[in-house]
Amino acid sequence: MVPAMIEAADSMLDKWKKEEGKEIEVFEEFRLLTSEIISRAAFGSSYVEGKTIFDMLMKFGGIVHMSALKTRIPIIGKFMPNREDIESVKCENEIRRKILEIIEEREEKVKKGVKDGYGNDYLALLLKANQDPNVSKQISIQDMIDDCKTFYFAGQDTTTTLLSWTCLLLATHQDWQEKARKEVFEVIGNNNPTPDDGTNPKLKTLTMIINETLRLYPPVLLVTRKAAREVRLGELTIPANVELRISPTAIHHDPDLWGEDVHIFKPERFSEGVVKATNNNPSAYIPFGFGPRICVGFNFAYTEVKLVVAMILQRYHFTISSAYVHSPAIHLSTRPQHGLQIIFNKL
Repeated sequence: MVPAMIEAADSMLDKWKKEEGKEIEVFEEFRLLTSEIISRAAFGSSYVEGKTIFDMLMKFGGIVHMSALKTRIPIIGKFMPNREDIESVKCENEIRRKILEIIEEREEKVKKGVKDGYGNDYLALLLKANQDPNVSKQISIQDMIDDCKTFYFAGQDTTTTLLSWTCLLLATHQDWQEKARKEVFEVIGNNNPTPDDGTNPKLKTLTMIINETLRLYPPVLLVTRKAAREVRLGELTIPANVELRISPTAIHHDPDLWGEDVHIFKPERFSEGVVKATNNNPSAYIPFGFGPRICVGFNFAYTEVKLVVAMILQRYHFTISSAYVHSPAIHLSTRPQHGLQIIFNKL
């Protein structure tokens, strides 16, 4: 999927050539970029239809967010749905209809004997799982639709915010921007990255910067877990079926875990990896969750951000615009409320 990331980023940067030296609102630029990438990765040749689906998913996410902020009376809420309830049902039905259309097209190709009729993208993997000869391993159509939703939120929304906060911190910390740029030219050179560069261990400075950005601005507001059975946590007894909500932001800004400089941008704290940075307590760093249920889109998002930031550093020196107002806001992820205005100057 990495070539799709590089191709989409290249297209975005070519468009920026007309705006060199001017202010660019990059949050929206990154949203369009990540939507393009996730659509290609999930739906391949059907990515145009995929973008329509993801537009609806974005609307659906906004409705879910607004609904979560309201207090509901369970019985009344069940029999008297509000506007958000009605809109969310409409969105879900339309999303389901669109995905089913793409599935039916591909199944028809397979019936006609078309080679690679299922495709070679994320949806193809789900379709093959749906048709698995082992019935116990098969997934349902509803599972497929739900997985497409998860892939979108895990790989698009979080990536947009991570790209935005990384650019903000590099724009306001010129010393680290120069360190990262020097490293990118040493490791990658002037050419576009290769698929291997997404996991290249030699891009150590860039990795440290992204890790520190995730610490300061974790994209996910809450990590939710339900106790499957009664369990002891320290001096607490948690009954079965109780839902626990853990705030990555609170944990990442705890001076007892990170030190008195917890609010300062210091990528060097990750110079020896996450375990050393957390004083041998890696569960103190949970930008994408932790353990066996860590976010399914983590590697996808991380690789994408590393490649896109590297490509920006190869071409531009950038600074924060005087129009920028710092106001992190909670949506489905933590995002700049008034956008992110950056000025890019060609190297």
